[in-house]
Amino acid sequence: MKTFYDRAEEEIPAARIDAGLAGASPTPYWLDDPSRPGSLPPLRGPVTADLAVVGGGYTGLWTALLAKERHPDRSVVLLEGNRIGWAASGRNGGFCEASLTHGSANGHKHLPDETELLGKLGLQNLDEIEQTVARYGIDAGFERTGTLSVATEEHHVAWLQEEAAEDPALEFLDRSAVQRAVASPAYRAGLRDRHGTALVHPAKLAWGLRDACLSAGVEIYEHTPVRSVAGCAGLMALRTDVGSVAARRVALATNAFPSLLARTRLHTVPVYDYALMTEPLTGAQREALGWAERFGLSDNDNRFHYYRLTTDADGRDRMLFGGYDAVYYYGRSLRHSQDQRPETFRRLAAHFYATFPQLADVRFSHAWGGAIDTCSRFFSFFETAYGGRVAYCAGFTGLGVGASRFGANVMLDLLSGQPTERTRLQLVRKKPLPFPPEPLAWLGVKLTTAAMVRADRNQGRRGPWLKAMDAVGMGFDS
Repeated sequence: MKTFYDRAEEEIPAARIDAGLAGASPTPYWLDDPSRPGSLPPLRGPVTADLAVVGGGYTGLWTALLAKERHPDRSVVLLEGNRIGWAASGRNGGFCEASLTHGSANGHKHLPDETELLGKLGLQNLDEIEQTVARYGIDAGFERTGTLSVATEEHHVAWLQEEAAEDPALEFLDRSAVQRAVASPAYRAGLRDRHGTALVHPAKLAWGLRDACLSAGVEIYEHTPVRSVAGCAGLMALRTDVGSVAARRVALATNAFPSLLARTRLHTVPVYDYALMTEPLTGAQREALGWAERFGLSDNDNRFHYYRLTTDADGRDRMLFGGYDAVYYYGRSLRHSQDQRPETFRRLAAHFYATFPQLADVRFSHAWGGAIDTCSRFFSFFETAYGGRVAYCAGFTGLGVGASRFGANVMLDLLSGQPTERTRLQLVRKKPLPFPPEPLAWLGVKLTTAAMVRADRNQGRRGPWLKAMDAVGMGFDS
């Protein structure tokens, strides 16, 4: 049975899609900002540090800042291969979620004994992000507005009702209520979560954390890829192209990029996600949408969309519309050319116009993509090496805007050598299953994607392949 979005791809005229995408910039909207800070110089020559952090996305920035907050007198060096926040941290949807496990259902599946505790720790982590943004005066458009999950198929309605029955913090909205919240013919019902998500300008969050790190005394070097990490005379030696770092401890925050620890390289694969940003909406278009409360939105198929409002400096609203296709390129490929995928942009445009027919004349100003790091359970995992002198964290699978701060705290706990509530968690001690090498990884992803499509077209019923993946602990149920 065809889904709402299957029909959209057949029914929306190609001419409308062509007109909507014409002239869209390939630069991520968030990075296409005059307030983007200038580059910092690369590392040249040798330096020493108490802590070296590899990676200038959220995980690395939070690790460096929290390390300085814990021990202001200790030296911290952060090394970034390109520019701060240029990869996933600067091109995501800007949903800062409390969940540490890619949703409570996925967390219960993998860590049933810790579901309640991880929920509390996740909300505490989100509260602390909000406090940090306020304390450092980070102008990142932080809005604690929550989310609305919508049903676009009849079987989604029962799923949302079940979730609302299990969690009194969630509010079920019937068809008329969800239409009052946001006007769309696609919506049959909704589930409102008012507390578990904030919206942010993701690049400005990264740039704000950069400034906070610099103010705290962190040395940041951009355009400085780290080529190797090795033990040397009781310290860790990091080699770069024209410099080196000798550090007592090392935190690896490279996420989607190949790990410097060989033992973890099969635990993640890079998956490309894509998004569109509309031109500024007129007053009449905003009124036709409704959407008075500025919550984030998502739907409930395996291949789901995420979308939200964002505001320009002049006060006009745009809409980001992304997700659905999650594309794995053979060989764990990471290439700049893969940031653009016209067939996905056309698909997203068709879905957008079907979801909001009142915006049929809206054009898209930006169309971009980028890689996220995913692991087989869909949430972060941790590793240590060299007798506890190196810590590694990855696998956030698209929810790293919030969970990366928790991961940073875990890495610092592990490097301290002192057990904490966090290091005793099964989330930290238990590893996900690794992905197989090629060509099996590519084949497995293709089979799984096809099975997810079939499930979406069969009222969400999971077929033999997805059930087999469930049985062996692979987390393809998001």
